[in-house]
Amino acid sequence: MVRHHIKDIGLANKGKLRIEWAAQEMPVLKSIAERFRKEKPLKGIRVTACLHVTTETASLMETLKAGGAEIALCASNPLSTQDDVAASLVKNSGISVFAIKGEDTKTYYRHIKDSLSIKPQITMDDGADVVSTLHKEEKALLKYVIGGTEETTTGVIRLKAMAADGALQYPIIAVNDAYTKHLFDNRYGTGQSTVDGIIRATNRLIAGSVFVVAGYGWCGRGVAMRAKGHGARVIVTEIDPLKALEATMDGYEVMSIKEASRIGDIFVTATGNINVISKECFSVMKDGAIVCNTGHFNVEIDIESLKMLSKTKRIIRDYVEEYTLKNGRRIYVLGEGRLINLAAAEGHPSAVMDMSFANQALCAEYMVKNAKKLQKTVYSVPESIDKEIARLKLKAMGIKVDTLTAEQKKYLQSWEMGT
Repeated sequence: MVRHHIKDIGLANKGKLRIEWAAQEMPVLKSIAERFRKEKPLKGIRVTACLHVTTETASLMETLKAGGAEIALCASNPLSTQDDVAASLVKNSGISVFAIKGEDTKTYYRHIKDSLSIKPQITMDDGADVVSTLHKEEKALLKYVIGGTEETTTGVIRLKAMAADGALQYPIIAVNDAYTKHLFDNRYGTGQSTVDGIIRATNRLIAGSVFVVAGYGWCGRGVAMRAKGHGARVIVTEIDPLKALEATMDGYEVMSIKEASRIGDIFVTATGNINVISKECFSVMKDGAIVCNTGHFNVEIDIESLKMLSKTKRIIRDYVEEYTLKNGRRIYVLGEGRLINLAAAEGHPSAVMDMSFANQALCAEYMVKNAKKLQKTVYSVPESIDKEIARLKLKAMGIKVDTLTAEQKKYLQSWEMGT
């Protein structure tokens, strides 16, 4: 059996069925896997993937393996692993996995290093922890790496900062920047799965609640949209005047986080920044306020300050920690401040991850073919890949679109014709 460190190999059969269920909604990735199986574009390529170990990720891993890759997979968040999926990948797919749901920070980074032991040529990241570890602690392995991909907004921000400082040692494609990724995964996937996680963790009614969304990027847009659909009074907090204006014209109330803290019932952070909900916010929240995060890292909620303000803490439900402040008010933190949609729920629906992971697979293929031509910086997904994925998705959905006539093409390419 391949190298692994997982919770229980006995969960493999359950995981296999769940992977099969998710794969039914991933026709684009299936079509790519069929081509990869014939063409083997990744033959002999070693891939270290640091992603949420979910049923959808399993389909991506199997697609890469179909293309000829050797894979080592670790989790990109300590609470995002689905242990039965990890077991199935090891037992049924022959893929090395180092991931256990609820692993501590030390184990999390040990698993990253375990996954790097294959001396990867391609890295596949979600949050840039593998890239960071390579550049800080495993520099000797950089000579093997030809390129990588990055899945999420937070990781892209980190990598662009590295590139700007001249620290990045190999080219990386920002999968998150693809239209077929962030317009759908971030908006519809995060929107549905975040609200799903909140409901599973709390069983609270969303309708009629004051629902505060911090950040109006594509993830924040999706959360606000779904909360509104559930009947909540949605408040958006922002630092960007353009996004604040957009949120206002989308029909939401916009105010400062401090002001919103006084009236909110449920708070969701979606900014990618630190201490968005701070000591000042906790000090004015009403009794029973629920706080959670859907940004990649557990830094958006200042939990250390909350601990200092509190006299007691207890786990009152799975993924729900009750902090009782010194004045008697209670604040509930979900999923330890980590990604609530993966801590308490199952992450994004497979239909949107189909496009996101199709980008990952095709960008890995692109990197193998073009790495020698690329600089040590962060690239957007090639437009041809983005459009091909959209075309394949529409085809799978049975949707037909128009094409330009010769006359229309000529008109768009000319400047002589007017009214």
